[in-house]
Amino acid sequence: MVLTTRMHLPSSKGLSASEEDRSFLQRRVALFGLVIGGLYLFFWLYRVVMLLVMNQREAFRDPSLWWHLSAVGFFVLPWFLLRRGKRSARFIRVVEGTALSLGVFATGVMGIYIPFEARPDFIMLLALSNVIIARAVFVPCTGRWTLTLGLIVGVVLLACVYYGSLGLDLQKRGLWATGSYFGIEWSVIYPELTDQTARRLAAAITTEIAIWWVLTTALSTGASVVIYGLRRRVHDAEQLGQYRLEEKIGEGGMGAVYRASHAFLRRPTAVKLLPPDKAGADNLRRFEQEVQLTASLTHPNTITIFDYGHTSDGIFYYAMEYVDGLTLSDLVSRSGAQPQGRVIDLMRQSASALVEAHGIGLVHRDLKPGNIMVHLLHPHGGAGDFVKVLDFGLVKQVRQEGGIQLTNEASLSGTPQYMAPESITAPDAVDARADLYALGAVAYYLLTGTHVFTGKSIVEVCSHHLHSTPEPLSSRLGKPIAPDLEQLVLSCLAKDPSDRPQSAFELDRRLSDCASIPPWTSEDARRWWEAHGAPVRKAPPPKAKGVLTVDLQLTSVDGRDRA
Repeated sequence: MVLTTRMHLPSSKGLSASEEDRSFLQRRVALFGLVIGGLYLFFWLYRVVMLLVMNQREAFRDPSLWWHLSAVGFFVLPWFLLRRGKRSARFIRVVEGTALSLGVFATGVMGIYIPFEARPDFIMLLALSNVIIARAVFVPCTGRWTLTLGLIVGVVLLACVYYGSLGLDLQKRGLWATGSYFGIEWSVIYPELTDQTARRLAAAITTEIAIWWVLTTALSTGASVVIYGLRRRVHDAEQLGQYRLEEKIGEGGMGAVYRASHAFLRRPTAVKLLPPDKAGADNLRRFEQEVQLTASLTHPNTITIFDYGHTSDGIFYYAMEYVDGLTLSDLVSRSGAQPQGRVIDLMRQSASALVEAHGIGLVHRDLKPGNIMVHLLHPHGGAGDFVKVLDFGLVKQVRQEGGIQLTNEASLSGTPQYMAPESITAPDAVDARADLYALGAVAYYLLTGTHVFTGKSIVEVCSHHLHSTPEPLSSRLGKPIAPDLEQLVLSCLAKDPSDRPQSAFELDRRLSDCASIPPWTSEDARRWWEAHGAPVRKAPPPKAKGVLTVDLQLTSVDGRDRA
């Protein structure tokens, strides 16, 4: 497999068209303006307070004080204009560029008016160093652009330093001490500065500031390179083939599941990852088996597999349809025990999906409320609860016929509250009836709002599955359950597999025979969804044209490469 990437991330110079990156840049430029404007305002207030304390009110006529305040306004401008709403990429660039230019200019003019004994050159150096370094930290951009910006600001800084130093009149500015700049002596022995001496002194001062500014520019450029590089790596890690990862929505023993979107089809997708640290030989074979077996299932109530592949850094993944709905656990957590008619409808759809899987020799082995999702609209038209059976990560082929046996006989596979007794005592010998036990436990949970068995440890729960008789549903719920439905659920929970329904088809038929229970209608489903809220997760809005272009050869489930 070959993976090549061409990426353009947001910067002040070249903003990506991605809505996510545009929004991120807007927030960061606004934050940059707030931080720098706040720092400038703090030191302006400090100057004002000191002047009032020292009773030097005449100093309020000093132009440097008001140029300082102007710089505050210029730097706060991006925060004021970008803190709310949605601004275009061009508007963000113009606002940042304008504010930065005016703020730097005001800082330079401010320095010209500050008395020489206060070292205006170092005041400007400190102020603009904070500006350029803070921008490198807060605003994502390339190191090249930060270097360019540093050179431009440096020209303004050094020009102001040189001009201010060139106009020195040491006697009028009250300079009496003796000192030197790079061997150039100045003291009261120069009662009047000659033009040549002034130029030499200005050059010496400017050279010293230039050295410091080179260090500042190098530091800010390095910060941009590191931060931009980290953000680029995050973008790379979040892009798998044509799928952009957006939000983690689940995690299990065989990897994490993310909501994602396809770069071109704009359809929401769920992507399951097997990280490199879990990609041992056995796990990899199990992961590949999961996608191969799940891809062979075509029933509408089984999750659909779209793609399978791996990246050059060893992350294996497969993409499947994204169900914008609720798990059965979510149903119970939102409204408690479910109506009997609804439970029959949900269980019939789940059993129908198992009919196909069991028919080709597959056992799910991890059926539980969290692995069965429901959404409102039927994908083929009409309305009502529609079920999707998820996560065949622990699926087992009953007929191996020389294939690789991936089950570890010394380990338990499944979720304790939904494990059949034979899954505990002989996990390598389970058959389809173990799934019917789990489905019976799911029905019990839906009808009563509680698990069949609970305990303080896994060992205690497993012991109950092996030896304890389930409490009748009517007793657990505290009100009557239809006898035929109650008897059917308890028969699914029989310790001996031969006492359970012998197939998913038989279970589906017996559920349909529970005629005394009012059916769950499309109108019932619609009212429930309106009363108890929209699905937990919503599909994201379509993104603008991608920030990332990826050429990826995917590995098909039969092992051949395909474009």
